[in-house]
Amino acid sequence: MPEFETVIGLEVHVELLTNTKLFCGCSTAFGADPNTQVCPLCLGLPGGTLPKLNEKAVEYTIKAAMALNCRIADEITFDRKNYYYADLPKGFQISQFFQPTGRDGYVEIHLDGRSKKIGIHQVHLEEDTGKLLHMGDIISSPYSRVDFNRAGVPLIEIVTEPDIRSPEEARLFLQKLRSILRYIAISDCKMEEGSMRCDANISIRPAGSKELRTKTELKNMNSFRAVFRGIEYEVERQRSVVMEGKEVIPQTRHWDEAKGITKAMRSKLVSANYRCFPDPNLPPYKLPAEWLEEIRKSIPELPDSRYSRFTGEYGLPPYDAEILTASREIADYYEAVLTGYNEPKSVSNWIMSELLRLLNSTNTGINDCKIKPEDLGKLLQMIDKGTISGKIAKGVFEEMFATGKKPEDIIKEKGLTQISDEDTIAKIVDSVLAGNPGSVEDYRKGKNKALGFLVGQVMKETKGKANPQLVNKLLKEKLDR
Repeated sequence: MPEFETVIGLEVHVELLTNTKLFCGCSTAFGADPNTQVCPLCLGLPGGTLPKLNEKAVEYTIKAAMALNCRIADEITFDRKNYYYADLPKGFQISQFFQPTGRDGYVEIHLDGRSKKIGIHQVHLEEDTGKLLHMGDIISSPYSRVDFNRAGVPLIEIVTEPDIRSPEEARLFLQKLRSILRYIAISDCKMEEGSMRCDANISIRPAGSKELRTKTELKNMNSFRAVFRGIEYEVERQRSVVMEGKEVIPQTRHWDEAKGITKAMRSKLVSANYRCFPDPNLPPYKLPAEWLEEIRKSIPELPDSRYSRFTGEYGLPPYDAEILTASREIADYYEAVLTGYNEPKSVSNWIMSELLRLLNSTNTGINDCKIKPEDLGKLLQMIDKGTISGKIAKGVFEEMFATGKKPEDIIKEKGLTQISDEDTIAKIVDSVLAGNPGSVEDYRKGKNKALGFLVGQVMKETKGKANPQLVNKLLKEKLDR
């Protein structure tokens, strides 16, 4: 069977976190009733006022392009991309066709122990379209309604080079991209709400070939899982077509999440002619060097740099560093805990095993977590001091998560202080040994599992509050006499 290579390029649309739309003062808040955040300008009605560029949207676009290692333009322009569709009220979309904000960048991903740079062809700013809501029975009485609240919302489009070679690389790229954009706080990147959307251009070619072959465009992928599955299916579909001796038809295809298949939407036998020309109402916009430098200085430490620092300065394993730095908020929380308890690996273990587990199970964001970083640090100090055992600490941690109480208050209220008095524990050990002669005899015959059973009995008698190291020490001393 011939070997094929997959060639994938992504077009990612990301809505920006501005309070108002790109060219008017309408709100961009998500979830409002349909067609309540509109005006004559974003509805394309005649007699409306002239567009006024949202400078914050330009700033966010520049910040994104810088964070993606792009070359920034000295001057940007806006152009009219002409086409008709029901959710495009003006009959054209204002975009950056001729002079985008950023070009020639890259995002670095890590897969199977190796790094790879995915090229960014360009980053440009444009206005979003409205949203079609398909209603009714799809066969007997289909109809659609249009919500124009989204029309005019500032949107950046990030276009990659055709450097992606697998569904997994595509998924990793999108995850890294989302992480970077969230770090610089220009978008919430919620795919389920449509603030981050992805289209994929997919083709296959004989292994070793450098020629780009016929591609299909895949739409309607609103999760990382959908991107992976959609690309995976489309690659296999194209392989089957070629193996049957047929030609791949250039199409726009729709990913059907429920059925797990792609469906043809429309052919793409010729390139769309958008008849782009400069928007006459929006003059060229200069990007002063001083402003660009100011924006560059506002960019925080990004995931790659933080990853390197966490592995180098804190000595964390690559896996820990990757998990902790994927989210700026988690990374900030981790370093805040370290200011009061400087044991990097121990803190990492607790955040990854306990905190993230509870956050995920309760669908809680780290910003809404009731456990303050300094209180987690105090809890870990108490374990080190022997005030409580590690096992009891996990129960205390769960109550801290649920109530926001301080660890010392929970321990005091519930009487959870660890028993570390040797005489007290010795008496309980003697009682357990006397009550379990069979296990004592098993231990003396070399059955080491008996020791674990006896330790468990002592911990049971003390309701888990006995110092486990001291219990082990006293039991072995008495058993070995």
